[in-house]
Amino acid sequence: MARMHHAYDLDRQGWLKPHANVLRALSPNQDERPEGSNPTLLVLHNISLPPQEFGGPYIRDFFQNQLDIDAHPWFENIRDLKVSAHFLIQRTGHIIQFVPTTRRAWHAGVSQFEGRERCNDFSIGIELEGSDFEPFTEAQYRELSRLSRALRMRHDLKAVRGHEHIAPGRKTDPGPFFDWKRVKREHGWAKETLPEQELESKPEQAPDQD
Repeated sequence: MARMHHAYDLDRQGWLKPHANVLRALSPNQDERPEGSNPTLLVLHNISLPPQEFGGPYIRDFFQNQLDIDAHPWFENIRDLKVSAHFLIQRTGHIIQFVPTTRRAWHAGVSQFEGRERCNDFSIGIELEGSDFEPFTEAQYRELSRLSRALRMRHDLKAVRGHEHIAPGRKTDPGPFFDWKRVKREHGWAKETLPEQELESKPEQAPDQD
């Protein structure tokens, strides 16, 4: 049996073509992009439901407006939210696509990039299953690289930012454990397309003294 080709490809509607690693789960939380607003920005997020718990069905259910609020006490905090992203990359590296890239997903909220507000209009959103408090997995970095290459083949993406960069003070993801230098080194993004502050050398913290 031939080995599955790992590259991803998008169809004309902006859906990933059938692939063993990809699941399509349509979210109702989407609409048309404004006329002339083609995606030029990739926005990276992290998400876990419940917070810092991984592997359950809840993110998918949340983006499809099917979350059982009674399944966990914390879910009361998001009862009335209607959000989505174009993609979720799970801890295993499996990808779920919720919204075609030609349409607007509701992932960025109040946001601004290079003086332009409402980043949902001109961005593609990728959620990484994770949190601000622990590293992402090797599988996630690998599939993020493959996915972002497919997106750049289809769309004229000029920059990649975290949610924290387009909504500072309101959002913190993908957080301090996301390795932006690795993205530059391994994922094919030019330095000028990445958040400059994340590529600067940061002083190491001195170890705690007992």
